[in-house]
Amino acid sequence: MIKTVKNLMVSMAVITVCAGAALADGNAFTPLNFDDVSYPGTSTKTVASTSTSTPVTTPATAASSNTDLTGNNKMQNAILQLDNAQVEVRNELLNYKAKYSDIDAQYKLIKSERKALAKQVKATEKRIKQIDKAKEKIRKNMM
Repeated sequence: MIKTVKNLMVSMAVITVCAGAALADGNAFTPLNFDDVSYPGTSTKTVASTSTSTPVTTPATAASSNTDLTGNNKMQNAILQLDNAQVEVRNELLNYKAKYSDIDAQYKLIKSERKALAKQVKATEKRIKQIDKAKEKIRKNMM
């Protein structure tokens, strides 16, 4: 029994140490931060090239760079179109909110008028009942 508990404790210690290493914060291999992570103690060396030769462009490289620019332009146009669509949708939302608030104000006004009229109806019905009772008492006294 004690041997089993010892083995369990040792295995839990090993798992805890391994889990700590596996779940360590600042992992450099997350897909969103390859370039923007800097670690203390590591230095980055930049090598400056001072060659004055002109690059040779072949038709294949010129076509691929032109395609890259066209792709960038298409992406920028798509982003601009999405921005414009977002502005339009936000304007529609503002219009709907304005209409909603107008209708809500009208609803609240009509609701309060309805409530006041309901009170008047009840008060008038109560007066009619009182008049009927008074008439009945007068008739009883006349006989």
